[in-house]
Amino acid sequence: MQLSLRQLAEDRRGVAAVEFALLLPVLALLYFGVVELTQGAMTEQRTQHVAATVGDLVAQNSTVTSAQVSDIFSVGNTVMYPYPTTSLKLRVSSVSADAKGGVTVSWSQADGMTPLSKGATVSSLPANVIAPGESLILAESQYTYTSVFGQIMPSPVVFKQTSYFHPRLSTTVACSDC
Repeated sequence: MQLSLRQLAEDRRGVAAVEFALLLPVLALLYFGVVELTQGAMTEQRTQHVAATVGDLVAQNSTVTSAQVSDIFSVGNTVMYPYPTTSLKLRVSSVSADAKGGVTVSWSQADGMTPLSKGATVSSLPANVIAPGESLILAESQYTYTSVFGQIMPSPVVFKQTSYFHPRLSTTVACSDC
């Protein structure tokens, strides 16, 4: 069975397989890129949620202990699930503004970060977050996201979030052993 040159040129069998083979790498890169970026965005949202959760839980108390704050940090680890928590860093601090508006640290406790020094001045607060004579809970979270595939986001990305909460049950949240 011999095919003429004309019959060979008109034969379209296998064209779909060749087109698929040419498009597969592009489609795979697109798919894995979307997955990678989605995972990064979800991790950033979880990092924001951790800061908000930790700060809110502390602000719901009139007094806390160092052990209670450690337990609250473990709640933050739970919020990050299913992402690994080895790179999650947390810090919660109580800051107070004096009559002139100067803000200082009343107490601070951290997990993976350095706690703020008691009495240190805080100057990085946004405007109008704390009024003179008020107290504020400052919760910070930091997470280093390392991509699963490493192609679209080849180097780790650090997500940072800060949340601010006014104490709910008292004017300040005290911590005797922080």
